Amino acid sequence: MSHQENPEFFKGRGAQINTDNKFLKRKYVLDHIEGLDEALLENTTTQLFIETPKKIVSESNSPDLSHMYSINPYQGCEHGCIYCYARNTHEYFGFSAGLDFERKLIVKPNAAELLEKYFNKKNYKPVAILLSGNTDCYQPIERKLKVTRSLLEVFLKYRNPVSIITKNNVILRDMDIITELAKLNLVHVNVSITSLNESLRQKLEPRTVTATGRLGIIQKMSEKGVPVRVMAAPIIPGLNSNEIPDIIKAAADRGALAAGFTIVRLNGSIGEIFTDWVHKAFPDRADKVLNMIRECHGGNLNDSEFGRRMSGEGAVANSIHQLFRMACNRFLSNREMPMHDYSLFAPKGGKQTSMF
Repeated sequence: MSHQENPEFFKGRGAQINTDNKFLKRKYVLDHIEGLDEALLENTTTQLFIETPKKIVSESNSPDLSHMYSINPYQGCEHGCIYCYARNTHEYFGFSAGLDFERKLIVKPNAAELLEKYFNKKNYKPVAILLSGNTDCYQPIERKLKVTRSLLEVFLKYRNPVSIITKNNVILRDMDIITELAKLNLVHVNVSITSLNESLRQKLEPRTVTATGRLGIIQKMSEKGVPVRVMAAPIIPGLNSNEIPDIIKAAADRGALAAGFTIVRLNGSIGEIFTDWVHKAFPDRADKVLNMIRECHGGNLNDSEFGRRMSGEGAVANSIHQLFRMACNRFLSNREMPMHDYSLFAPKGGKQTSMF
């Protein structure tokens, strides 16, 4: 039975369950099978929650992400990617990493104001900042809320380098700002493509743009002189690992200058969420996929060992690395992303009073 035919499968959502939140002493349970608690199981509409944090830039000092600065204008993501490592962070807000992550979204409307304060700190020295390190800064609600756009306006005003990673073509709306940043060597765009197989994409990432749409982003950005990298991520052995050469070739044909990848890891609640999902979506190969993931991570679905957690190790991981290197050598030789220009930073936003 396909997942579309499975009456227990929530259409349009990645996670099919709401996992327990390890930080909460109490939880909702289904006590009355007659339906008295049926509201708990409904595929409810998306809800927005406003947060007004005191700071907006996060710094990671882990050995394999040393000195990575990032901004997350949103927590939670309506894309519903089943494998998303950011799901676990939703538990810090009192929600589940499962369905809650996709339908209870936290918005930071004061992000641009906080970024200006960050740039105006007395001893600030320009660093490249990533949009986003956690959830997609161009997820569907950005079309209306424009928090990411407001951040890009600040990056241009202060002439501070920024890297963007997304899988949503809402980014094309902001081509005006991004092209201005590109002229100054202040922006890198990373487009995530997990699969060119539309059937697989719909199951893995139910509310994302098609692979064709993402290749369109690469082409349109490249034509405007914006440097673009394709991220074949995450690679899930047994599901999309065979697509690495095709993804890199398709991106290169449309102007991509570089490529990257990570191997999936299923830490925290994601292990339970992914295991439930893969048995419903691919019952014929679920155990094989899970075992291959374990083989990449020392026998476990979860992996917190620096250096291995995102790249994997062992025979399965080695074959993936080799396939990636061969594809890059074949389709991306003599190409590279330009260096960011840190010399243009304008303290206090310079004398610039408008965006251009």
